[in-house]
Amino acid sequence: MGMIYYGGSTAPIQMEDRALAQLKVVISTKLRRGEAFTLSWRHAAEEPDGRSTIWLHPSIPLRFVFEHPDPTELDRAWIEELATSANSSSGIVLVTEHLTEDRVASLV
Repeated sequence: MGMIYYGGSTAPIQMEDRALAQLKVVISTKLRRGEAFTLSWRHAAEEPDGRSTIWLHPSIPLRFVFEHPDPTELDRAWIEELATSANSSSGIVLVTEHLTEDRVASLV
């Protein structure tokens, strides 16, 4: 399980490494361009019901931590889907297929 540490929060945002790798590409590209946007996701089953949104901005500290030491394979179509959503007014919205092993199995 990978993690994003954002801002001064010590509580990480957790997601599987494969989703995190795709997301890292899109977030890094947007922030490198100086573009701010939102990232939203539904809470995991073990967390209280609900969803969260963070505002990503180049001036806010951000760290990606991957569980596995080897880089995961990137999926161009998935990255393009995330980038398109990052450019929308709703920002990136991680949906269930982004956060489950089912997506991985269907792409391998």
